[in-house]
Formats: sequence, C-alpha cells, structure tokens
Amino acid sequence: MEISSEFIWLLIGVSLATLIPRVLPMVLFSRINMPGWLLAFLRYVPIAVMTALLAQSVLTEDEAWIPVQDNLNLLALVPTLLAAVLTRSLLITVLTGIGAMFLLQWL
Repeated sequence: MEISSEFIWLLIGVSLATLIPRVLPMVLFSRINMPGWLLAFLRYVPIAVMTALLAQSVLTEDEAWIPVQDNLNLLALVPTLLAAVLTRSLLITVLTGIGAMFLLQWL
C-alpha cells in the first residue's frame, strides 16, 4: 500500500489546523503577566465549558429536548454527581455512572 503525496499534505494541513489554535494561545499567554481579576475569571472557564457540554449531552437528543420522565441519563447523573462531589475520585465517579445507567436500563 502506497501513501499518496496528497494524503501527506492533507495530514500536515489538518495537523497544523489542530495544533496552531491549541499551542499558539498557550505560548502567547505564558509570556504575559495577566492581572489577578482575569486569572480569577479564567479559573471558571473549564467548569463552564464542561457544564455546557454535560447539559447538552444529558438534556437533548437529536437537537430536541428529552422529556424528564423518559430521561435515564438525567436520573443517572444524580448519583454520579453525588459520587464526584463526595469522593473527588474519577474512578469512583465513572463506576457510579456506569452502575447507575446499568441499573436504570435493567429496571
């Protein structure tokens, strides 16, 4: 099997398109002293992004709201979040989520 030059150029282009937006801000911001209020604000960005992704994943399916009474994901989220907050252990959180979904689908 021979790899074409078009594939190599495509691979390089896609790699750069993925790498540049991730590395460039990190390189630029590592050289700048940011004010304390901005650093305090930026601390909340990861949790805000994760909340938005989680809400979209749990509450919608195919761009439509899932009714609460039919939403097993939402029911499984409750013990999973509780395990996450109480233990702060990724392994226990994941196992709790898997176990909760298994029990809800089994019932």
